[in-house]
Amino acid sequence: MENKGIKNLLIDLGGVLINLDRQRCMENFRKLGVPNVDDLLDIRHPDGILMQQEKGLITAAEFRDGVRKMIGKAVSDGQIDAAWNSFLVDIPTQKLDLLLKLREKYVVYLLSNTNPIHWEWACAHLFPYRTFKAEDYFEKAFLSFEMKMAKPEPEIFQAVIADTGIEPEETLFIDDSEINCQTARNVGISTYTAKAGEDWSHLFNLQ
Repeated sequence: MENKGIKNLLIDLGGVLINLDRQRCMENFRKLGVPNVDDLLDIRHPDGILMQQEKGLITAAEFRDGVRKMIGKAVSDGQIDAAWNSFLVDIPTQKLDLLLKLREKYVVYLLSNTNPIHWEWACAHLFPYRTFKAEDYFEKAFLSFEMKMAKPEPEIFQAVIADTGIEPEETLFIDDSEINCQTARNVGISTYTAKAGEDWSHLFNLQ
């Protein structure tokens, strides 16, 4: 892939950096007694509690209460968080090394649809590496729950452009959703749609 003229990178979190295990998460929610796990984890329902949490429209506490209401019995915050965070597997160390190398050549931003429960867990368990923490890998992290908007809405890309002052034509967006990439292209940003677990270091000549 030709990256001439690219100065900025927008990188997604889940599926691009973090390996995901949806089936493990679904099974753990079933064990807690959630009757319709597919409904809980369906990001296509903008009014569902998952997307409400990812857009910052409800708090983590309200998300947990919503899960408890689905279950219909007392379940602790810790049990809900453990089931929810079992969606997140790991960030391969080679990708953390890659981010550090990319920061030497590009301005690297994170742009993720995520929620406070996942973000806090990732910061505590997945990003720490050698002496580095989450904030060391990115110029800035743009998180849907903080921005009150989510991909693939064009407004989230426009907000990033306005906040950073980056030029869309000098920017490459890496995401695992073609719909998200299409929206980015519509605002003038180059894109690469990564496959689950893909090593996308081949996009860059870092020798």
